[in-house]
Amino acid sequence: MNLTKILTLVFFLLALLVGYFLYDGINKTIEEGKEIERVENLVKARLSQIRDAQIVYQSVFGDYADTWEKLVAFADTGKIYLIQRREEIIKLPYNQERSEFFYDTLGSVPVKDSLFAPNFDVTSLPELPHAKGKFFSLYAKDSIRSGVSVDYIEVVDTYPFDRSRKDDSEIDNRRPLRFGSRTDITTSGNW
Repeated sequence: MNLTKILTLVFFLLALLVGYFLYDGINKTIEEGKEIERVENLVKARLSQIRDAQIVYQSVFGDYADTWEKLVAFADTGKIYLIQRREEIIKLPYNQERSEFFYDTLGSVPVKDSLFAPNFDVTSLPELPHAKGKFFSLYAKDSIRSGVSVDYIEVVDTYPFDRSRKDDSEIDNRRPLRFGSRTDITTSGNW
């Protein structure tokens, strides 16, 4: 074997090795991206469940649950009342009208049955789906703003699966997944 054939074989094997490392590096990045998306979809689904439970809690009690214990107890044993509103318009003299509203309670349904899947354990509601033993942070407070009582709520993923999500990020959707705000009256999420 001459030197040209040996060098050709060595460079061919070296090219195969470099090609493998390139493919593996790109494939690993793609797989990590898919895993991050899968886990973040679980977190978004849990945040949506928490938001729905908080909205129902507020409709029943007038403010948001400020502890996980209150929210979990409500989600486990609370009831949503089904109310029918009926309006009657009464004709008055001189082409005037008066409206009377009547509210009838038709019944109630358990919060657990209406908001969650049949076998969902509501005690796991505050726990992060990707990190057992770690929990969402919950902030709920009512305040007076321009003479009106308003409620603030914020629920944040305290242990993001995607480590590039930082609280000090300039871009809102690169911060940890959350819904609500401590300063604005909103329940929208940053996803």
